[in-house]
This record gives sequence, structure tokens and C-alpha cells, in this order.
Amino acid sequence: MKKLIRTSALVLSLLVVGCAGVLFTARNLSFGREDIACEAVTEAAVLRQGSTGSEVKTVQSKLKRWGYYSGAVDGIYGSQTKKAVEYFQRKNGLKVDGIVGAKTFAALGMSSSSSSSSSSSSSSSASGDVYLLARCIYGEARGESYVGQVAVGAVVLNRVKSPSFPNTISGVIYQKGAFTAVSDGQINLTPNQTAINAAKDALNGWDPTYGCLYYYNPATATSSWIFSRETVVTIGKHVFAI
Repeated sequence: MKKLIRTSALVLSLLVVGCAGVLFTARNLSFGREDIACEAVTEAAVLRQGSTGSEVKTVQSKLKRWGYYSGAVDGIYGSQTKKAVEYFQRKNGLKVDGIVGAKTFAALGMSSSSSSSSSSSSSSSASGDVYLLARCIYGEARGESYVGQVAVGAVVLNRVKSPSFPNTISGVIYQKGAFTAVSDGQINLTPNQTAINAAKDALNGWDPTYGCLYYYNPATATSSWIFSRETVVTIGKHVFAI
């Protein structure tokens, strides 16, 4: 009888421990799902269809100025805005998903208030306009001399000042058909320190082109119009004109 009681007690103890283990495991699995959900929210795109607000307005405004979007700048991320974002992504070598995440934000020359801080060391040391200008310089003129690279940056800045062009660096760079590096996706390459330094020098006022708005390589240029512009200076393989 005593042996039977001891056996029953042992079985009951094992059942209690087993139930506690199941509950603990289930609770941990539940926490795991919550952690995964939180991580998904953290990594989720900043703007997507259904988003609203001032950042959506900024995206719409930029895409409209650059010829990618023809709808209303109303701050509502609808299907037309998504199609415009996909068009922009496709033309600029980005993942075509219609979602404005970190890379698309960077390509638009924007920084999101809710984006993560997991940027590279080069982008953290030279962010915003400097980094975007450096990307343009690297994509357009990385084979040129340092002066030639500063000159390309200066042309971008001269266009910003001109009433004939968009009034922001990102607007000028991403103006439809303006730069080969944007058309062929080289704008998305990571610039080296030389290009970053050239961008800083251009932003600090160094203009080796003396106010030029255009440049071209006469060996590869196909537009007859560009040859009609008044030449100011030739630096390396590029002719700079007004």
C-alpha cells in the first residue's frame, strides 16, 4: 500500500513538472512571436501604400518634379503613388517593391525620422546632401582628376542656383534624363573618400567650371544640342559649358 502511494505521488509530481514545462515553453514561444513581430515592425518599410503624412507629401512632390508622378500632392500613399515609386525604383536600380525604405529614401535625397541608424561608416561620416553629391560625382566622374570631380559637383550646385533647374541637390541629380549615372544605376554605387572630399569642396564654394551648367564627353556625347553650348573650360575628358 505504501509502495502504491509513493508511486502515485511520483507520477503526480512528474505530471506537475511536465505541465509547468509545457506552460513555460508555450510562454517562451509566445514571447518569441512578440519579439519577431517587434523586429518586423522595426525593419518594416518607412512608407508604403496606405501611409499618410508630410513625408508622403515630400515623396510625391519630388517624384512629380522629376517626372515620375502626375497625381495630387496630398500626402496619401495610394496606388498612383506606389506606381510612381516603382517607376523611380526601376529607373534607379533599386528593388522594385513600391515601398519607400531606407535605400529609396536615400535615393530621393531624404532622411526618414523613423529610419534605422544602421548606415555604413562612410554614409554616417558624410550624410545628406554631401553624400548624395558624392554619389553623383563618383558615378559620373570617378575616372577623372580630383579637379574634374569637383567640377562635376560644381555643375550640380550651379544648377541648384539657376531658375532653369530644380532648387535642391536631389532635385537636380534626379531630374529625369539629366545624368547618365542615374539612368544606368551607377548613382547607387558607394562613393570613395575622394568623391566625398570633392563634394565637400564643391559645397564649400570651389567651382573650377566658372559657373557652368553643363558638361559632356565629346567622344561619347550623342546630342547635337549639347555641342551648341558655349564652351568655358575643358577638364580631363569633360567639356564644361554654359
